[in-house]
Amino acid sequence: MSPAPVGGPALFIGTDTDYVALVRPELDPADPSVRLAAEQAGVAPEEFAGAGDTWTVLFENDGEGGGFELPGVRDAEPAGFAERLRAELAAASGPFTVDGGAVLSLDARPAGADAFAFTAHVTPPEDEGTRLTVRTGPLPVAELLADLDAFLGSLA
Repeated sequence: MSPAPVGGPALFIGTDTDYVALVRPELDPADPSVRLAAEQAGVAPEEFAGAGDTWTVLFENDGEGGGFELPGVRDAEPAGFAERLRAELAAASGPFTVDGGAVLSLDARPAGADAFAFTAHVTPPEDEGTRLTVRTGPLPVAELLADLDAFLGSLA
């Protein structure tokens, strides 16, 4: 079965193999692939698509990854994280940290001209004793700022 197309706000920080992401997936129950997946799962397309209001943290590091839902998180919280990250990137000349609450903290350090590398500390809410670390390579500041603007615009 091919995956159902997913929309919704998404902020990815990292590369194809090492990243942390904040996403609020939205499935369209009228989409043919969503309808097919719902049929195969034995549920109505609307039930399969869900409410589209649950934020999720996704992560991958060296081919190992996972994710977890953040029930009850409102759009303002990921938006606030993105705004703080954007402000730090726009003003930073040295290392900085952006606190995303109990589940996510992001340490940034300069990595060459106009780039930063990040270390994300991810703590799944169901396992507060586990703290996962994701390290990215250098990421261009201009691209990160554009991604942050697009993410914030998708929440407006």
